Amino acid sequence: MSKDHHEGTNDTKATNAWLDDATEFLATQVVDASLKVYRTLGPGLLESAYEACLAHELTLRGLKVQSQIHLPLTYEGLEIEAGYRIDLLVGGSIILELKCVDRLLPIHEAQLITYLRLSGIRLGFLINFHAPSFKEALKRRIV
Repeated sequence: MSKDHHEGTNDTKATNAWLDDATEFLATQVVDASLKVYRTLGPGLLESAYEACLAHELTLRGLKVQSQIHLPLTYEGLEIEAGYRIDLLVGGSIILELKCVDRLLPIHEAQLITYLRLSGIRLGFLINFHAPSFKEALKRRIV
């Protein structure tokens, strides 16, 4: 099976072969921490509140977390300020894009994939804290 078949999949077993153990450990921590924040806070808050709480929860777990990371676009050697910002970067190897919307749209997933490609980071999660269930709230993507 080619690597291209696995791109963008939510199937954890299919994607594990393409990530190292350290990244998979971080991914497990991200999912667990996100679930805790989702269950504890419920829907209705601003994205910034979920971001702060999730960053705190991940930090409590001993993980390095950076928030609102500037992500430039480089075109033919020219760095362009396009206003891209990564919500949370975990361990330097996982991007978290947080949303608080009624439902995720293809544009939200495209945003995460764009951030992954621009940054060179392979794994990202799109997390919608207003989803009716955690299963619907979490999307895992690998590029």
